[in-house]
Amino acid sequence: MAALELRPLSLGELLDRTFFMYRRHFLTFVGIAAIPYALFLSVALLVGLVIYAIPGRGSLPFSAQVAGGIVGVLLLVVILFGVSAAFLYSAGASVFAVSEIYAGRRPTIQESYRLVRGKAGVIFGVVTITGLILIAGFIALIIPGLYLMCRVPVATAAALIEDQGPGDAIRRSFDLTKNFAGRAALIYMLALALTYGVGLMIQIPFFMLLAVSARQTHLAILWTVLAQTGNILGGILVAPVHSIAFALFYYDLRVRKEAFDLQMMMQAVGVDPAAPPITGGVPSMFGRDAS
Repeated sequence: MAALELRPLSLGELLDRTFFMYRRHFLTFVGIAAIPYALFLSVALLVGLVIYAIPGRGSLPFSAQVAGGIVGVLLLVVILFGVSAAFLYSAGASVFAVSEIYAGRRPTIQESYRLVRGKAGVIFGVVTITGLILIAGFIALIIPGLYLMCRVPVATAAALIEDQGPGDAIRRSFDLTKNFAGRAALIYMLALALTYGVGLMIQIPFFMLLAVSARQTHLAILWTVLAQTGNILGGILVAPVHSIAFALFYYDLRVRKEAFDLQMMMQAVGVDPAAPPITGGVPSMFGRDAS
């Protein structure tokens, strides 16, 4: 498999390469995304079945209800933590899959997850610190939060590809995205539009059936379950677009600001080049240019 050319990409070329990678490695990227979503769906269905299967739940003594509720909440927290960890692993596996493609290798689901093994703590640290930064930004009248969100999207890639700690990875993202926050904003907008578009396209038929069958409880439950399943299926199909686009964005920023393509060429011929400093690159929107 030939390696993809590392060069500066316009926004159109970056999106075109995103969908090219997605189509070319569809099963791999969907498989990476499907694992946490399938776990989430299984947990949701299991919780629903347990709730409806508890005999005489309304007639239990108050103390038993409270104890059962506490145990249920604790189990739910543990399960949600496991599901969240699965999503973090999935995000990291997608970054490594894109890295493998750039190296001229064909990524696999198993290999991508193997590469991210042991990195969950770093990814969790990046997500946690990023979340705190964004919360502070959104408290400050929304706009600062949106801007900060566009400055941290390549922190996970920096942490994994460059083997950096959470704090260093976030600072690295701020450095790389300087003058390019607008491009990140457009990628976010694309991902949001795809998420809602695909989700609605899958769910609307079931919502219509739900409205028609509102008085038939068994059918209403069936359509609701199928609608939520369709929503999760839409998430599985859309999630790789977001992950691939920001991984490509990371590489594009390094090419623009650090001549990363030249570094890779020199390493390929046995020369160990010193990485040039970040120069700021070509300004972009939230500056001037979004292309």
